[in-house]
Parts: sequence; C-alpha cells; structure tokens
Amino acid sequence: MLVRSSRIVGGRPLRVSAVQSAFRRFNSSKSSSTPPPPPPKGARGKLLLTIGALAIGTTIVSSIYTKGEPKSAIEPEPVKATPAFPEGKVNVIFVLGGPGSGKGTQSALLVKDHGFVHLSAGDLLRAEQAREGSKYGELIAQYIRDGLIVPQEVTVALLEQAIKEEYSKGATNFLIDGFPRKMDQAHTFEDTIAKSKFTLFFECPEAVMLDRLLERGKTSGRADDNVESIKKRFRTFIDTSMPVVDYFDKQGRVVKVNCNQPVDEVYDQVKEALKSKGI
Repeated sequence: MLVRSSRIVGGRPLRVSAVQSAFRRFNSSKSSSTPPPPPPKGARGKLLLTIGALAIGTTIVSSIYTKGEPKSAIEPEPVKATPAFPEGKVNVIFVLGGPGSGKGTQSALLVKDHGFVHLSAGDLLRAEQAREGSKYGELIAQYIRDGLIVPQEVTVALLEQAIKEEYSKGATNFLIDGFPRKMDQAHTFEDTIAKSKFTLFFECPEAVMLDRLLERGKTSGRADDNVESIKKRFRTFIDTSMPVVDYFDKQGRVVKVNCNQPVDEVYDQVKEALKSKGI
C-alpha cells in the first residue's frame, strides 16, 4: 500500500562511528600535532597514565554529548549481520541521473500522485551542513563546493535515520534521489539497510543539464550551481556513478528514462517503469 509523502528529516543524532574518523582526517590537514611527552616510570607513572586515559575518555564523551540536544553526534553502532529491513519490508527505488537530469522534478510528481516518501541525499546533507552546531557541516560544505562525493558514512547514516523515522510512521515506499553515487555506497546501503527494488536512471545530454542548472542557479541559492562546480559534478558522476548504474543494469534492476523531453512525457515513462516492476 502506498503511503503519504513526508518531509525530509535529519534532526536526530546520527549513528556511524566511521564518520568521526572522516571528520578527524578532514581536520588533521588544518592543524599540526604536538608529540606526546614520554610516559612516566614506575607505579606512580602507571597511576598517572590510568587517570590520564580516563580524563581523555571523559573529554571525548562530553564533546559528543551535551546536557541538552546532541549536536549532530554520531555514536558507534555494532556491525550488522543482516539489513535493518529484510526483503519485502520496504520498497526502495534509487533515482539516479546526472546533475540537472530532472530527478527531483519527477520524484516530486511521484510523491504527489502515488504517495512515495522522497529522500534526497543532497538535501539531507545540506540540512546537516546548515544545522547549528553540526560537527560535520564544514566537511560536507567542502566536499560539495569541490564537486566531490561526501564520505559514505555520513550519507548512509543520514538515509538510515530518515528511513527508520518514516517507517515508524507507516511508510514503506521510498524514492532515494541522487544515491548511491559510488559502488561502496551501493554495497553498504544494501548490506546494512535494505535491498533496492530497482533503479530509475535518467539519461540526459550534458548540454541540456548544464542549461537547466544555470537557470536554476539564478534562484536556488546553492553554492554548487555555477559552471565550475557543475562541470566537476558531471565528471564525478561519469567516473563514479555510471559504474553503479552498470552494476545494477547487469542484474536487471535498472529502468532507463529519456529525460530530454517535456516533463509530462518523461513522467509517462516513469509511471510505465513503476508498472513494469509491479509498483
């Protein structure tokens, strides 16, 4: 049964320890480290080392949690042996295509007419970036400005959090827009969250996508809607995302849509794609 549309969520603490590693790597390039003092000797030295370790641990914990609302904290989570959602529990459709191919427009139509929950990986990342007190905002902003793919730990954690929240409200049909953009993202998502039903792939000439994005940039306010960033995003998509499309295509889990057409005609193709997959 199809469910209602829902807003994009991203307000609760994330739960992936590897993001902390990515954040530390990001910050390490901006500051120099001071070599630790030599360890003390004897029984007194062991006592001091123990006290020091406890103090460091307390400092780390207090930096992640506050008495009030956590600020984008990401807690360690045990490695999962099976996906959070066994096959059949949810229907996940990946929506892929180059920047400006119309993914967001077509997803909005499906939400309106068929009640899908639409989760945009890019919007979730931008929301996390803009959140006051976010520890990962600067890292996300830098990757987006450079037209690069944000470390998968951040994106997968945000998506898992959003899917679980919407599932708790009764949602079972999800459109995930702009994800996975790399093979590691595809494997991690399907191994830890849910196996996708299929991928909607929007094919569009690069010149058409460039014109659309530059037009959108006049009002979007997005830092990456400029010629330099757009061209970087095109190259990144070809180098990293096309192998994902090819991987799923070999499994018979890709439906290709020609989006160099009016919106209504593209939407007709999208509806046929869903029908062909029994959704």
